[in-house]
Amino acid sequence: MPLYVVPTPIGNLEDITYRAIRVLREADLIACEDTRRTRHLLHHYGITTPTVSYHEHNERDRTRDLLQRLRSGLSVALVSDAGTPLISDPGAHLVQAALAEGLPVTALPGACAAVTALSASGLPTEGFRFVGFPPAKANARRMALEALADEPVTLVFYEAPHRLQTFLRDAQVVLGERPAVAAREITKLHETYVRGTLTDILAHFEATPPRGELVLLIAGKTAEALPPPSEAALMTEVARLVAQEGLSAMEAVKQTARRYGLPRRQVYQQWLRRSDRPSAEGERGTGH
Repeated sequence: MPLYVVPTPIGNLEDITYRAIRVLREADLIACEDTRRTRHLLHHYGITTPTVSYHEHNERDRTRDLLQRLRSGLSVALVSDAGTPLISDPGAHLVQAALAEGLPVTALPGACAAVTALSASGLPTEGFRFVGFPPAKANARRMALEALADEPVTLVFYEAPHRLQTFLRDAQVVLGERPAVAAREITKLHETYVRGTLTDILAHFEATPPRGELVLLIAGKTAEALPPPSEAALMTEVARLVAQEGLSAMEAVKQTARRYGLPRRQVYQQWLRRSDRPSAEGERGTGH
């Protein structure tokens, strides 16, 4: 009997196919990322199939047991907490092991947060790069963003709420200013899409910290370019950083250049013109 890869709703319990309900009902066993969350879905649809946990901490050990069940002729349905299994969720080890032994694997279509958010984002959809969760550590995260900087297609990330602002700041520095969209609570009562630039989205979540994981979409390098900020807009940002955040003028220039993806020297020279200061002192501390 096959291993079924079964997508489950990402929020609204109505977002499940008739086929998925039938497979979950007829399977001999359901392997769940979290049995408690899956039982809520099963109870909603009156499904009484036995469940077993299958998550990142027991994936390798549990795979041996599930393979034995599949070999004996039992059918197993693999689900994650929400959305499509294996998409930033456990399951790849089991699928690879089953295929290696010649066991049949059947994947059902269904809900996926990344594709749902992309469809409503308004960003280019002719091509996209699904990245999933970026590295949690700062250096690794910046290196990952640098590797994606020249991608011409829309970039799709998942991110935890407590790391979102740090990620957005790193994206500003590495990728420069780009159109972006943040999606949260997809398909739920308080579904929200925040659209604008990376700066706009960071400002929104600085004022209103998010709860729950988000999908963040960033336009690719060859997407329609944003108009460059005016000199007045740049100087307004420098002045704001000095007045409201207490930064030195040079640090404010540096951060403004990073935020808009401009060379520091360019912003510095504009600041010199506006402030009518001699350039020799500052140029020693600037660079590209």
